This record gives sequence, C-alpha cells and structure tokens, in this order.
Amino acid sequence: MDNYLVEILFGSFFFLLLLGAPIVVGLGCSALAAMLYLGDNPIKMVQMAWSSVGAFPLMALPSFILAGALMEAAGLSRRLIAVAESLAGPFTGGMSAATIVACLFFGAISGSGPATTAAVGMLMIPAMSRAGYGKGYAAATTAAAGGLGIIIPPSIPMVIFGISAMGIAPDPQAIESFGPFQSVSISKLFIAGFIPGCIMAGGLLMMNYIRCRARGFHGSAEPLSLRNFLCACYKGFWALLAPIVILGGIYTGAFTPTEAAIVAIFYTLFVGVVIYRELDVKEVVKSLDTTTWLAGRVLLVLFAATIFGRVLVENNIPGLIAGGVLGLTTNLYAIWAIVIGILLIVGMFMETLAAIMILVPVMLPVAYMVGIDPIHFGIVMICTLSVGFQTPPLGENLFIASGISGVSIERISLRAIPFAIASVCAIFIIACFPQLSLWLPRMLGY
Repeated sequence: MDNYLVEILFGSFFFLLLLGAPIVVGLGCSALAAMLYLGDNPIKMVQMAWSSVGAFPLMALPSFILAGALMEAAGLSRRLIAVAESLAGPFTGGMSAATIVACLFFGAISGSGPATTAAVGMLMIPAMSRAGYGKGYAAATTAAAGGLGIIIPPSIPMVIFGISAMGIAPDPQAIESFGPFQSVSISKLFIAGFIPGCIMAGGLLMMNYIRCRARGFHGSAEPLSLRNFLCACYKGFWALLAPIVILGGIYTGAFTPTEAAIVAIFYTLFVGVVIYRELDVKEVVKSLDTTTWLAGRVLLVLFAATIFGRVLVENNIPGLIAGGVLGLTTNLYAIWAIVIGILLIVGMFMETLAAIMILVPVMLPVAYMVGIDPIHFGIVMICTLSVGFQTPPLGENLFIASGISGVSIERISLRAIPFAIASVCAIFIIACFPQLSLWLPRMLGY
C-alpha cells in the first residue's frame, strides 16, 4: 500500500471537513485527488456514478421516503400514535412509554429517525407536558425513541448498507475458518432487524420506568380501558394494517423490498384518498417535493461515497486496516467493543447514511476475518449509529425535539444520556448473541 495514497485520500477528506465543506464535497474531492495521484482517468467517476445510482435495490430508497411522507399526510401516523397513547393508562411512566411504543409503530412505516421524531413528537411532547412530565424529559424521550425508526424495518439505512456491502466478498481464509456466510440482501436485513429493534425499545422502556419511578411521573389521568384501546384500533385499523402489509409481504417472499415500497405508496394513496379522505393533491405534491429533496441529497452522497470506497477497496486499504485491528487483538468481544466505540463516536459527528457508505468498505472485511456474519454486523452497525441521533453535536433528533418543545438542546442532551446508555447496553447484547439477529431470517428460510 502506498502511504502517500492514504495521506492524500484521508488527509484531503478531513481537511475539507475541517474547512466546513459538505461531506459530499469532501468525499468526491478526496477521491478525485487520489485517482489523479494514481494516474487513473477521471472519467471513471462518471462510470462509478452510473453503477452506484443505477442499482435496482436503490429504487426502494425514494419509494420508502415517499411512502413515509404520504402516510404522515394521509393521517396514518396520527392514528398509530393514538393506538399507542391508549395503552398508557395511569402507570408509572405510562405516557413516555406510550411515546416509545408510538416510535416503534411509526418506525415500521417511515424508515427514518428524524421523521419518526417529528411525527411522534408533534403529538406526544405536548401531551406529556400536559400530563405533568417535564418538557425536557418529554423531548429527550422522543429524541431517544426516534432512533428506532431506522432499526425497525423497513429502514432506509438498511437499504444503503445492503447496497454498500454487496460488492464486498469475504476472504477465502475466513470462509475456510468459519464456514459460509449469509449473503447480504436487503430482505434479510429487514427481517433480521425486527428482534433487535424490539430489544432496543425494551432497553428504552426499562430506563424510562426507572427514571419515571424516581421522578414520580405517571401516565394519563384516565384508567386503562379496553374499550378505549379497541376504539383506537378500530379508528386506526387501516393504519395498523400498513406495516402488516409491507413487512408481511417481504417476510413471506411475496415481493422484494423495492416492490414493497411501491405497494406501500399505492396502499397509502388508496387509504388516504378513498377511506380517510385526508389526502389531497396539495399534500401529494408536498410529499413529492420532500421525497425529491431527501432522495437527491442521499444519492449525491452515495455517488461520492461509492468512488471513495472503490479507491479504498482497489488498493486493499480495508484489508490492511483489518490486519492492523487484528494485530491489536483477536478476541471477538474486544473487536466488537472497538467497532461499537468507533461507530458511537462517528455517529456523533457524521450523518448516518454517509457513515454507513464510508465505513462499510473499511469495517466489513474486519467482520469477515473474525467470523462475524455480515447480516449480524449490519444490524449492530445500524443500531449503534441510531444512538447518534440523540447525541450532540450532530444529533438530528435533538434539534427536532428542541424545536417542538422549546427546550434548549443542551438540556435535552443531558436528559437523553441515560437513554443512550440503555441503548448501548442493548447493542452489546445484540452483538454478543448473533442469533438475536440471525434466528428469524433462518427460520423463514432466508
């Protein structure tokens, strides 16, 4: 490996970030500088751009973004939150527990952490405040639970991880030592994310109960009523059916994740226009505008990160990094601790999708060399990066929760720390027991 190449590639990248350049500019310019140093024709960048954005699975990305935007406009998200709120009752931490469950529900149709925080927070933060919870605690709970949006399938980061990992093959020595690995597919990632997502939510619920018991926070003034719950389920029947249709189709093999995203769009249009009658042309245009902006932003980063990753892989830099990590220790749990620690730090400063596209070519070879299944590794990576939504300085969920509640980001950050600790504990459990991620895909024959 040429040491000058590494200095040019990473040096120019971090230098541009320090200057405040957008991450897509940092990735693209550093990759171009490395290609010029290697004597490659820059026209390769155009060819890589086509290969990166022309993949069929990538169609799921704008489709799921559009489906999530339409579901919010059509009133599906509001009805899902009402079902979760009907479960609160007068129990210790009942309202904040309902907020976590609502994020779990909404994550099953949005695939986005910030979208989940915004949709749930608009309704639940004021409701928790009226019930006697502190605004800071209400905002911190919502920001922490919003990260579940990228773990519970369908998940936009899972789509990006699947695309980033498809071109990375395990080392033959790893196959010889540990046996065959599961191939990376978005369907497997979706199925594998269900149980870990519930474990992450369980960690947040336990921490919420401990903190609410210490603070004396209770649920709603009304007693838990089966009638109210069934009434909420009746009103939100078509909203509750949405994740069943989407995930059920994927889990049973009726359609691929890309096809599921298209099904979700048409299902939402039907429910919003014909049944709920809350979706009009203006809202559809607004949803299309949101989808165009978000999808274009992600595709630009994907293009630049693909070139950056290709330069890394073609010059065997990930293999040497893997060898360096294994030179420090070969203990699987120590390697997991190193990987999770790096991802937690990166998640604090870098957008989730960009972090996945940059780090997968670097870290996945390490996983292969120590016998970690790529599906399991992808789930742990996404779970870990989800914590970054609630940790400063980037913390997108913190900004959204702060805007809704009117509480400063600093105050919300302090109150979100215990939730981050609970999430990290759940992540180590998921990492140390791979069957939590791999059992469901194998049981369904994937």
